[in-house]
Amino acid sequence: MEATATAPLSLHPVLAEVEARAAGQVPHVAYGAGSGTAVGRAAKRTIDILGALTGLLLTLPVLLLIAVAVRIEGGPGVIFRQQRVGQHGRVFTLYKLRSLKPVADEGDVRWNIDNDARLGKVGKFIRRTSLDELPQLFNVLVGDMSLVGPRPERPFFVDQFSQEIPGYALRHRVPVGLTGLAVVKGLRGDTSIPERARVDNEYADNWSLWLDIKIMFRTVGYLISH
Repeated sequence: MEATATAPLSLHPVLAEVEARAAGQVPHVAYGAGSGTAVGRAAKRTIDILGALTGLLLTLPVLLLIAVAVRIEGGPGVIFRQQRVGQHGRVFTLYKLRSLKPVADEGDVRWNIDNDARLGKVGKFIRRTSLDELPQLFNVLVGDMSLVGPRPERPFFVDQFSQEIPGYALRHRVPVGLTGLAVVKGLRGDTSIPERARVDNEYADNWSLWLDIKIMFRTVGYLISH
């Protein structure tokens, strides 16, 4: 795929610096392989919109039932909002079903809550089954995310990983996703961040619509087996 260049963007500060230096041009940031052709990007976006609409319609009854269960278990505020870093370093608000009530802003800097004693039965269930991620279909619909791409991370950790892990920032040259190649390879939770970055860049380097379709099918199998 041909390299493309973008106009100056409002980027996450560390990402902008890392990518600009890597590209050898400041303040313009260049994005290489993985961007795809204009037709390919348009087709990907069309699939995202249709997939997100279909997913929201099909899962609406499930979302409502889970929302009621979350409300009963943990009180008001069933939707959890969190800042994440997307394609080209754009920061957006990601939506999830709340599995527990965080204290202040701990969710922005705490890596994992899977073993938190505050998790109730509903919270544990929706995290284990990834049902807490369903509201991100709305993020896909409005264009913050794609159905397939590197999983978006919080700004605090993007700061840290971009400085510590070579190539981490480069994963943001493609849209972040609801699922991705790293996910279907089991790289989520407490797994190697350098390996995730490697796999995410592998995805970006080899992106195609067919690869996205294969990852979506593999995601279904992954969810069933886990």
